[in-house]
Amino acid sequence: MDDTTGTTSPSTGQAKPGDPLTASPGGQAGPAVDGRAPAASPAGASPAGAAPGPAAAGGDPTRILPVADQAQVRAYARRLTLKYPRRLGVALGLHGLAAVAGLAGPRLLGDLVQGVRDGSGVDVDVVVLTIAGFILVQAVLIRFAVYASAKLGEKVLAELREEFVDRVLALPLSTVERAGTGDLVTRTSRDVDALSRTVRHAVPETLIAVVAGAFVLGALLLVGPLLMLPALVAVPLIWISTRWYLKRARDGYLRENAAYAEMTAGLSETVEGARTVEAYNLQRRRHERTDTDIARSWAAERYTLSLRTVWFPAVEFGYVLPVVATLLAGGLFHLNGWVSLAQVTAATLYVQQLIDPLDRFLSWVDELQVGGASMARLLGVANVPDDRAPGARRPDGEAIVADDVRYAYREGRDVLHGVSLDLAPGERLAMVGPSGAGKSTLGRLLAGIHGPRTGAVTVGGVPLVDLPLDELRGHVALVTQEHHVFRGTVRDNVLIGRPGAGDDEVTGALRAVDAWEWVEALPDGLGTVVGSGGLAVSPAQAQQVALARLVLADPHTLVLDEATSLIDPRAARHLERSLAAVLQGRTVIAIAHRLYTAHDADRVAVVENGRITELGSHEELVAAEGPYAALWQSWHGTSR
Repeated sequence: MDDTTGTTSPSTGQAKPGDPLTASPGGQAGPAVDGRAPAASPAGASPAGAAPGPAAAGGDPTRILPVADQAQVRAYARRLTLKYPRRLGVALGLHGLAAVAGLAGPRLLGDLVQGVRDGSGVDVDVVVLTIAGFILVQAVLIRFAVYASAKLGEKVLAELREEFVDRVLALPLSTVERAGTGDLVTRTSRDVDALSRTVRHAVPETLIAVVAGAFVLGALLLVGPLLMLPALVAVPLIWISTRWYLKRARDGYLRENAAYAEMTAGLSETVEGARTVEAYNLQRRRHERTDTDIARSWAAERYTLSLRTVWFPAVEFGYVLPVVATLLAGGLFHLNGWVSLAQVTAATLYVQQLIDPLDRFLSWVDELQVGGASMARLLGVANVPDDRAPGARRPDGEAIVADDVRYAYREGRDVLHGVSLDLAPGERLAMVGPSGAGKSTLGRLLAGIHGPRTGAVTVGGVPLVDLPLDELRGHVALVTQEHHVFRGTVRDNVLIGRPGAGDDEVTGALRAVDAWEWVEALPDGLGTVVGSGGLAVSPAQAQQVALARLVLADPHTLVLDEATSLIDPRAARHLERSLAAVLQGRTVIAIAHRLYTAHDADRVAVVENGRITELGSHEELVAAEGPYAALWQSWHGTSR
């Protein structure tokens, strides 16, 4: 995620009660120090037979992203399947020809048995060689059919993954913050893997089974319609048991995936907040939460296992019945002269041959349920409503204005109460106040991350939520304590701010944030690979890279949410002075606990309990001897 729209890093352990990280719906805090808001049991997340909604299985509905309904899943699967009709036709055609080649054996064996019985002098060698020839042809056809199916499956899977990534990147940041990372990470890993198995194996195998089964039934009909009747004896058992299973499987797998997501979220919080856990001796609580999450995940998986332990034995028994019924009924029909011995032999072999596609189909139906549940979760990301409605108006100027802004993470519980603020172009504003006062929330509204519940935040007279995201980031950018360094060169990481910039501009941006000295000393300079698997950079260096991106992006308004918190005070002060020189003439909103930032600002806004209680220059507020003067005196040890 680009640092210009980042969020407070869970690993810092500095979440504030009034900020989105801790005031989100459901009360989910990150890092959580003593657990989380109560969550529904996975096994009881939805009524039996009812499709679970966004809250299914495992928690607060505001923390779980939406799940697509069955109609959406079917429509999307149909669109993907039929998008490449020629490739699909080739794959199915090859599998059909392979199935036809496999039908020759039972018919030839039936004729052989009849010939031996009648003493007609059948040439066994010729029959055996003919059957062997058909088997060889079938093997060759299956080889090319499997290759064609796999090629089509990989094509479809690649497209599905690309579309999912596009949906994830289009998610409103406010939604990601509220939902937490566990559910999204599970969808991008576990659900994508499950769907990969479905697309690569389950879908092709199911189609193969349908084609092969259809040809076997056709061959059985040609042998003798009367001999098809015994084969139908297992239909009621298989049909009823499969209907019973399918009615429950989708909801069960959705609950299972949601419970796994909740467990992942808890483990992530424990790892990321390890220092906090150790500092406050919270190991027992974290153990208890992990045990609870594991128990819920186990209960959800046990439920789907119980479905399989009923369904699988029922269908396995259903495979045996047609063969036994065909032998018995065929024998009776032959004794009565209604069918020949050749027909009975061929029919029995065809019924035996029908077990393979039927077993393949029913076996992969289970995987299709897993894949369908995963697809519903992946497609559900697209059901997140956009948090902005771009209009035709464009800003007339660079003034940022907040007018009677109110905002709530939970309905009926505002964290900002009628805040109004006018920022002139080029002004430097510092926002100070106690933790939990709402500074970061106000900063996110001023950066267009969130839209206000009531009131408006505008740039040049146009509400920020009416601007397309790409255009908005050209006006206002936010940088927080979280600064991600992507795997790639230093150059690539800085160019995120403006991909078309040259090396001179990249170097200038790094110089502006005092980063060039250490970048120049790297083994390959700008070309040094950093990030995951590359050269490790310190948190302070990561912050400098993120700030260099902003310098290169060149927005006219910059919101800094404690953006230099990980740099030691002396270096941070020097960095901020250098950055101020680069951003001369731009609007800067700095949210910080270090009050020298306020001392250097044109104006200072003191935020308390979701309201701006003081607004003025440093000198004016110190002279007023109000809350700011008290903060300055306690921090600096003097009243001047």
